[in-house]
Amino acid sequence: MDRRYFLQSGLSALALSPLAKQAAAFADLAPQRVGLIGAGWYGKCDLLRLLQVAPVEVVSVCDVDRKMLEEAGKIISERQSSHKTPRLFGDYRKMLAEKDLDIVLVATPDHWHALPMIEAVKSGAHVYVQKPTSVDIVESQSMLAAARKYNRVVQVGTQRRSTPHLIEAKKQIIDEGKLGKVGMVEVYCYYHMRTRENPPDTAPPEGFDYEMWTGPAPMRPYNKLVHPRSWRAFTEYGNGIVGDMCIHMLDCVRWMLNLGWPDSVSSEGGILVDKASKANISDTQTATFAFGDLPVIWQHRTYGSSPDPKYPWGLTIYGDKGTLRASVNSYDFQPLHGGDAIHRDVVMELDKYPEDNTEKDLEKHVAPAIRGHMLDFLGAIASGNKPIADIEQGHISTASCILANMSMQLGRSLRFNPETHKIEGDDAANQLLRRPYRQPWTHPEPDQV
Repeated sequence: MDRRYFLQSGLSALALSPLAKQAAAFADLAPQRVGLIGAGWYGKCDLLRLLQVAPVEVVSVCDVDRKMLEEAGKIISERQSSHKTPRLFGDYRKMLAEKDLDIVLVATPDHWHALPMIEAVKSGAHVYVQKPTSVDIVESQSMLAAARKYNRVVQVGTQRRSTPHLIEAKKQIIDEGKLGKVGMVEVYCYYHMRTRENPPDTAPPEGFDYEMWTGPAPMRPYNKLVHPRSWRAFTEYGNGIVGDMCIHMLDCVRWMLNLGWPDSVSSEGGILVDKASKANISDTQTATFAFGDLPVIWQHRTYGSSPDPKYPWGLTIYGDKGTLRASVNSYDFQPLHGGDAIHRDVVMELDKYPEDNTEKDLEKHVAPAIRGHMLDFLGAIASGNKPIADIEQGHISTASCILANMSMQLGRSLRFNPETHKIEGDDAANQLLRRPYRQPWTHPEPDQV
């Protein structure tokens, strides 16, 4: 298929984006060789969306689970136009040592985002890394430093910025002033997504390198909850529901309202209801991100019902002229003083991409956003501009969420200085900016990448 036609056929997801021309520039770029690190659920979701919008060649895939790795190789050979099976690796360092990749996708558990991303840009590749950027703030700071030092494009998987109906809401509701003065924002998640299981510890399954999977994180006895997918139940590997779900909505609000770093972050909560399961992340948490006189307030609860069944995970922006509710599925604008309400639903593009109908575990309503995010990423590579979810934006949103967890742990509000990357007047809090690494892994430092 002609490259320019292929790319233009995928640009519908960015039709309302000011970066559509940037994505179109990829049509003139040489074919890109792609590698994937982390061949689980979202690794395949991201990679297969990339294959839908650009004639790239997937040449390498890495995962510590041999069964998952081989399954991914088979799927990729069926889906890419060359039908070639990519090379399969169990160690990302060996894959990157080949230095033959233009693009690397990092879709590992959160505790494995920083080191592969840094090594990938060192090897000369541009990187699409899943959110959150990291588990601690210095990791994320080092990722930003590496991207800038090696002059590589790094797109973070906060794809709300590329969600077509949310782009429309930003342009036609917020940018046109229909909300008036915004006084408060709520972001929230009421999904019952925290595991309540309590299975016994066992030996790791055959073909799964649990030592490598654990990597720099503390070594826990193997439990079936950690692989695949349920690892988010443990603070050793991620930042709980704040790091998983709040980052999406907080980042979306920052993008929609053009917000930078919060002036202060405060949070409280804990395990208030489900004290029996093995999970050690909070089941209840509120956090306030103060942007000047604008509070952005997060709440999650893994029990009970959602205040608005239409928006169990989303954001609500309150202005003196109207209110905007938005999620991955829709948005609703309600004017305060007359005028017409506006409602939009996600358009899933299933006719255009029929393989979405049968792809295992694909969130069909999110697929258009991933496609748009990939096109924006490719356009940034071609143009040399920053992508819509540049690593710096991902760093701000990630660090803000980590600060919320630190505030909950310490029981006090925190003021983070983005110039010094220190928390003002709080030595104990500054000790938490960098988590200990398990040997032989070495924690990345921003001045040593």
